Amino acid sequence: MRDPSEGPVLILPARGGSKRIPRKNVRPFAGRPAIGWPIAAAQDSNLFDRIVVTTDDAEIAKVARACGAEVPFLRADDLSDDHAGTTEVIRDAVTRLGLPVTTPVCCLYPTAFFVTGDDLKAGFAALGRGATWALSLGKYRTPIQRAYRQDGTRVAAFDAAQMPKRSQDLEEAFFDAGQFYWARAATWTDPEARIWDGAAAVVLPDDRCIDVDTPDDWARAERLAGLMGLGD
Repeated sequence: MRDPSEGPVLILPARGGSKRIPRKNVRPFAGRPAIGWPIAAAQDSNLFDRIVVTTDDAEIAKVARACGAEVPFLRADDLSDDHAGTTEVIRDAVTRLGLPVTTPVCCLYPTAFFVTGDDLKAGFAALGRGATWALSLGKYRTPIQRAYRQDGTRVAAFDAAQMPKRSQDLEEAFFDAGQFYWARAATWTDPEARIWDGAAAVVLPDDRCIDVDTPDDWARAERLAGLMGLGD
C-alpha cells in the first residue's frame, strides 16, 4: 500500500495581482470560477492525495477552498509580484508543506481550463518511468526552421539555409503549452534544476493548447468552451 505521506500532491500557483487580465484566477469562466476548472480535473483524476493552492490573496483562497482545494498558508509578498518565477513559488510551497523528497508534485496552472485527468495521469506515468520532469507541450503547426523575422520594413529568414527544405524533411518542434509540470519534491527544491533537463512530454492536442495570459487568449478560450459545450 502507498505511504499516504508520499502520494502525489498538486500545487496550483494563483496570485492575486494579475495585470493583463485582472482577477483572472477567480474570474467567471463557463459557469464557474476560473480556478475551479483545473481543480475539478485534478479531482476527477483520483490521482492526488492533496490539492493545494498557493496564493497571496484572501478571495482566491476562499474560492479555492469552496472548490475543494486546501489553502494551508498565504504566500509571501516577495513571491507574489510580477518577477516571481513559478519554480520559486512551487519550491516555497513544497518546503512549507514539508513534503518528503520522493513525493511526486504537479504544478498546475489555475487557468488550465481544458486540462483533463488523463493528461495529468500521463505526466505522472512519465515521472514513474524515470523522467526528471514531465510537462505539457504543444506542437508547432508549421516548421520553426523556416521562420521569418522583421528586418526594418522587410522580412528576412532566421536561417536562409533551411528555407528551400520540404516541411516533411524538417524536425518537428514543440512549445510549452503552459498547463502543468511534474517533478519530485527534491527536484522542485533544487535551485539548480531546470525544467528542460531530463524532461518527458505530454503532447496536448492543438485545440487545447491555450496559455491564458492576455484578453485575446481569454476570448479564444471562451470560444472553445462554447464549441465544447462546457458549462452547459
